[in-house]
Amino acid sequence: MSIRQQTDAFDQAPSTEGCRVPYRVFTDRQYYDREQENIFKGNCWSFVGLEAEVPQAGDFKSTFVGETPVILTRDSDGSLHVVVNRCAHRGALVCREMRGNRASLECVYHQWAYDLKGNLIGVPFRRGLKGQGGMPGDFDMSQHNLRQLRTETVGGLVFASFSETVESCRDFLGPIVVEQIERIMCKPITVLGDQRQRIRGNWKLYAENTRDPYHASLLHLFHNTFGLYRSTQTGEALMDANKRHSLLYSIAASNDDAADKQAYGDSRTFDTEFKLQDMSLLKGRQEFADNVTLVILAVYPNLVLQQIQNTLAVRQTVTYGPDEFELVWTHFGYQDDDAEMQAIRLKQANLIGPAGLISMEDGEAVEIVQDAIVGEASATSYIAMGGGRAEDADHLVTEGAIIGFWDNYREMVGFDLEPA
Repeated sequence: MSIRQQTDAFDQAPSTEGCRVPYRVFTDRQYYDREQENIFKGNCWSFVGLEAEVPQAGDFKSTFVGETPVILTRDSDGSLHVVVNRCAHRGALVCREMRGNRASLECVYHQWAYDLKGNLIGVPFRRGLKGQGGMPGDFDMSQHNLRQLRTETVGGLVFASFSETVESCRDFLGPIVVEQIERIMCKPITVLGDQRQRIRGNWKLYAENTRDPYHASLLHLFHNTFGLYRSTQTGEALMDANKRHSLLYSIAASNDDAADKQAYGDSRTFDTEFKLQDMSLLKGRQEFADNVTLVILAVYPNLVLQQIQNTLAVRQTVTYGPDEFELVWTHFGYQDDDAEMQAIRLKQANLIGPAGLISMEDGEAVEIVQDAIVGEASATSYIAMGGGRAEDADHLVTEGAIIGFWDNYREMVGFDLEPA
């Protein structure tokens, strides 16, 4: 049965099961504000960077948790810290550079200085000049530090949390996620570079996208045509015990040309007449003993860890409002990569990122949804592929992990199907 025939059959016998999400959660400012407090500043761990991005004492990286600017630092004793990038004096950004190395952090506005843990260590003219001015006599430096977040690492990935009560990061992630992180981060890595993409849409639309194997062979012409990913492949869609994180994986070696032609025969994304002028783009190496060639690990709320062929990367979501977010793609390889593998990774980097032969459609998909739902107060989406419940699947034709995301969102932020 072809895709068009399958769709017709579904239309004739619609299911009553499914998850409905009101479109206003993507456009209404009140939901965005509640997300910042209840998710990004709530009982969650957010990804902030790779240990390999700050390898030396004094290294720092400016980044975000939700919309809050933070700084990841490595202190002289090798410890990692994450502090809010906001001076305790008048609220200015302390760090304006994206990356660097320094012995201390200093606000340019009035030169208040902090150590790499965020402790206040210097205030110009604190005792005044010539007996005049200065801070009050009871001014206590220790009460004016940068806000320090809880910081933990798993497999070289650095996470931070505003919460003092959230469980350990490993417990928050759960065994499935930790296992996959350690599978990919199995040896020392080298950062290859960043790509940044501003998307005019709501960050949750991208969270849906990365938990959605259903779209991958339909939206992405390159994926399907060249057999990198097809829904007919052997693969699974799995979640942690709390249904907040998602693991999608597939094995390209399981392609079945006859079954693929039957399934995709009338689809624009299955056209074997397309060819690459340089087929070396798809020439890679088998790196993992399990033969898995595609892994999309979506970690609630703001991280994707991916393996697509030989491309390895993390994607961090940074929020800027209900209708705008940024994706920060950080590519990496292993320190023991030989010259050939380095060349493979750099060439295959063309598959992902803002202009990637695979990934460029995802940003567009987010924007065409955002454009269509602006101002909609009562309509909802309908998410039901695979049964309409947050359940694991031993196949790739499911939206169960998206429902798991919304179950967690509803618990943390809340929404009603009827507008107030």
